[in-house]
Amino acid sequence: MKKSFLGAAVCSAVSLAACAATQHGIVNETAVGQQIIRAGTQASTVGSSDNFTGRVHVERLFPATETSSVSGAYVTFEPGARSAWHTHPVGQRLVVTSGLGRTQEWGKSVQEIRPGDVVWCPPGVKHWHGAAPTTAMTHLALTGAVEGMSVTWLEKVTDDQYDAAGAVAPQGPKAMTVEQPLSARQQVIPLIASFMAASDMPKLNAALSQGLDAGLTISETKEVLVQLYAYVGFPRSLNALGELMRVVEARKQRGVHDAPGREPSRAIPIGDELGAIGRANQTRISGAPVQGPLFDFAPVINQYLQTHLFGDIFE
Repeated sequence: MKKSFLGAAVCSAVSLAACAATQHGIVNETAVGQQIIRAGTQASTVGSSDNFTGRVHVERLFPATETSSVSGAYVTFEPGARSAWHTHPVGQRLVVTSGLGRTQEWGKSVQEIRPGDVVWCPPGVKHWHGAAPTTAMTHLALTGAVEGMSVTWLEKVTDDQYDAAGAVAPQGPKAMTVEQPLSARQQVIPLIASFMAASDMPKLNAALSQGLDAGLTISETKEVLVQLYAYVGFPRSLNALGELMRVVEARKQRGVHDAPGREPSRAIPIGDELGAIGRANQTRISGAPVQGPLFDFAPVINQYLQTHLFGDIFE
């Protein structure tokens, strides 16, 4: 009886310890079964000034262990921040999650990296990575280790080396020029926006039909109406979405089947990740970090702007 009671007590203690460790971002590999480390429970540190230029935040997700030689971390570079030159003994993979960044292999040109890009850094290859001058960047770093060593730090990236990247053309959509007139799809969007803002439902109804006729998909039209709520308010956005539902249904009754379009492909970020993305978008759009007496007086308004407008909406 005592042995049974003692055994149950030991098992309970082990389970509670494993649970507590997981809640604090620690994986107990001797535990049986799946473990979940909750977002926000991992320790976050500031990158050492010996290895980074500018402000860098490192959120360690999991360490290398006896059964897995790979560690993982989210690394957020504030605008202009970057790593020193370095190498990895067994390589490293970077997955850009937000913002705009740069990376360079020794002897080669600087490359621009964007959300969704995956960077493979082969073993022993000297390189650096960081944020663009006016935009923060966050990436997931998956790094292998040999005998406990995962990186060899070298000299800092000089301002001249970093600034030389400014001559590199961004790898993105072709810039709009005066020789590129707005398409019929693009021309109808301001009409939709203005009639939505004025709550002129008859004209909005006609503009929505015009947009669908011009090739706007249902998903694109919904996105326009959702994005506009930040400027005209929830009631008008909800009313406009209801009007779009009626327009689409009426067109179906007439035998017109509009293209549904693509739904958003990325999950909406939350928590600290949302704040980091919002700050990056705000800085990129404004051209510099947003600060001043107004935000010192009421800092909460900038938090709302960063997480809600520049995070939820602009992302």
